[in-house]
Amino acid sequence: MDAKPATMPKLLYGTAWKKDATADLVLLALKSGFRGIDTAAQPRHYKEALVGAAVKSAISSGIVKRRDLFIQTKFTSIDGQDPNDLPYDPNAPLEEQVRSSVASSLNNFQVSDSEAPYIDSLVLHSPLRTLSDTLIVWKALETYVPHKIRQLGISNTPHWLVNHLVRHSTVRPACVQNRFYPGTRWEVYLRAYCRENGIVFQTFWTLTGNPDLLKSTPVQKLAASANIEPPVALYALVLGLGGTTVLNGTTNEAHMKGDLEGIDVVTEYAQSEHGRSGWSECLGEFKKIIGEGGKE
Repeated sequence: MDAKPATMPKLLYGTAWKKDATADLVLLALKSGFRGIDTAAQPRHYKEALVGAAVKSAISSGIVKRRDLFIQTKFTSIDGQDPNDLPYDPNAPLEEQVRSSVASSLNNFQVSDSEAPYIDSLVLHSPLRTLSDTLIVWKALETYVPHKIRQLGISNTPHWLVNHLVRHSTVRPACVQNRFYPGTRWEVYLRAYCRENGIVFQTFWTLTGNPDLLKSTPVQKLAASANIEPPVALYALVLGLGGTTVLNGTTNEAHMKGDLEGIDVVTEYAQSEHGRSGWSECLGEFKKIIGEGGKE
């Protein structure tokens, strides 16, 4: 068995808040071309079992092979859970909570009778209340890498904690998933740190949190020049920052296909003789708006 994760796609399909429509939407996303799925063992906001059911259906019907999927889920501490609906005993030691949560996730992604289940990326949904508790959970997760879990990540995290994990952990974080919006100054410094350390920065709230960016000159200019929709232009510019992946939670089939195809259109445009300078100009303006500055 290959103990490396599948390649992380540029766009991950986000499954939060999909409720009972989760399975249908995930299957639709896979049919539309998504090959990365983000979920969590947190029944409060996610239906991980329904994600697993959709993945199993897609594999059994020949839409995709498991090895071509990047499946990411999360361990969520008690503070982020519905106390009446948990994947573990809240009174159990943290290590046991991790074991129960991971066992539940692996069971949900038992998508083949001939292959043991595994998870490409398991993300700590947020730091725990203390550094010591956070490290207990991280060390428990490390015991699953690389066979049952290919890589680890952390979400909703401050810069200093990422640095601590990089410097002191046996298994370094392979990804950081944080909001990309003005309230965090678009995480300019944390993203730079991630690039320097080979950590992928996964952005969420990319559209919802940035109504002004969506209307900004570089986004509108790129949309017009490359003949794509403004949301796709925003995604493309965020990807153009380097070392980034974007969570996309659309429930619209046309948008699913259009977003994926649009990213390819921008890639071709940026590499073309007629589009190269326009792309560089838009990206440079975009970086200045978010405080990153400079041009590619």
